[in-house]
Amino acid sequence: MAKISYKLMLCNQLDESEVMDKLSKSKLLGSRVYVVHVNPDPKLRIFTVAQKLQMMTDTYTWLATDWLSATLDSFPPTKKTSLGFLQGVVGLRQHTPDSSQKRAFMSRWKRMQQKGSASSELNTYGLQAYDTVWLVAYAIDRFLDEHKNITFSPNSKIRHMKISGLQIEKLKVFTGGNDLRDIVLQTNFTGLSGQIQFNQDRNVFSGGYDVLNIDGVSIRTVGYWSHAAGFSLSPPDARKGKQDSNCCLDQMLDNITWPGGKSKTPRGWVIAVDERPLRIGVPNRASFTDFVTEVHVSHKIRGYCIDVFLKALELVPYHVPYMFQPFGNGRSNPKSDDLVKMVAADVFDAAVGDIAIVTNRTKIVDFSQPYASTGLVIVAPIRNSKSSAWVFLKPFTAEMWCVTAASFVMIAVVIWVLEHRVNDDFRGPPRRQLVTMFM
Repeated sequence: MAKISYKLMLCNQLDESEVMDKLSKSKLLGSRVYVVHVNPDPKLRIFTVAQKLQMMTDTYTWLATDWLSATLDSFPPTKKTSLGFLQGVVGLRQHTPDSSQKRAFMSRWKRMQQKGSASSELNTYGLQAYDTVWLVAYAIDRFLDEHKNITFSPNSKIRHMKISGLQIEKLKVFTGGNDLRDIVLQTNFTGLSGQIQFNQDRNVFSGGYDVLNIDGVSIRTVGYWSHAAGFSLSPPDARKGKQDSNCCLDQMLDNITWPGGKSKTPRGWVIAVDERPLRIGVPNRASFTDFVTEVHVSHKIRGYCIDVFLKALELVPYHVPYMFQPFGNGRSNPKSDDLVKMVAADVFDAAVGDIAIVTNRTKIVDFSQPYASTGLVIVAPIRNSKSSAWVFLKPFTAEMWCVTAASFVMIAVVIWVLEHRVNDDFRGPPRRQLVTMFM
């Protein structure tokens, strides 16, 4: 599960020098995935500073919450042509389903812009503000229908408060506030931003989000996200009311262009400048030194296991700092169980050596694929024996066969004693009785 490793706190004013200082320090941490959550900023100072610091390249990933889409949607069309420095940024926009009501309102808004009555473009916050006004109007209209009038009463808490120049003690409180609140929470209608309805926590039901990708000068919708279906290529309102058994499998988005114009998903991290090297524990053995040993003169670690480790490290597409730390005094072989337990206890980050993979060790650490066999075999003598018809007697000794035969006879006699008085099959000539007993 992904988690946020670091948080960079910025002041509300977004001072450019402060942003540059924080981003410069963050480059030393190694993380290359940035989630930007700030107040709407028309100057987009975080991204302009990131471009100056060469942080909008293909090794970085930039994700933004819905503040970015709200800011860009409020830009005039002429300003949207200069968004090249935002290439590869992935953002969210609160989903507003397409409807005839929304299209009609947008047409009226454009006519107001042409007449000079409106100067900015509309974003999702504007649509929600419009729905909020209608929500309050509906609630007040229903309140007046039910209660006929609006009454106020003095507030005892501020009756004795006196502030020079203000007659605050004359303020009164709306007595129907609780009733009006209940009417608001019961409201259910379709507005410009979608369905307006409150849940048990008094929050409006979320309509999901559009997943946006800025590619050059265009803003593409590469998918959608909703709480019920997760990521999907179809809008949340298209799935509403459908029982989709494959919703959990449809976790996909359209192709995304990442910073630098690359289509390959960035790794999202690099080795930090001040990263602590991996502590590799190696057994300092007194025997079987061909596997791993410490050269006493130069104190270098070498051996077959070390060669395998270094070759595997060459396949890693990035630099991994490490240092070998011998475990043992070199005069006696250290116990592999103790070395494995030190890895589990975070004394070492890993261990390299001729460590056998056994059950109790696999329960506390992870092993690589085995690259050498132990060489242990079972040696047993081979006896040349002639085949015989009596070979079936060899599994048991002669004494065992005698005991088995005696038990068989004893059981037959006991059965005859119990049955011959009441069972006609156990009567007659002795030969017949013997056959019945042993059959």
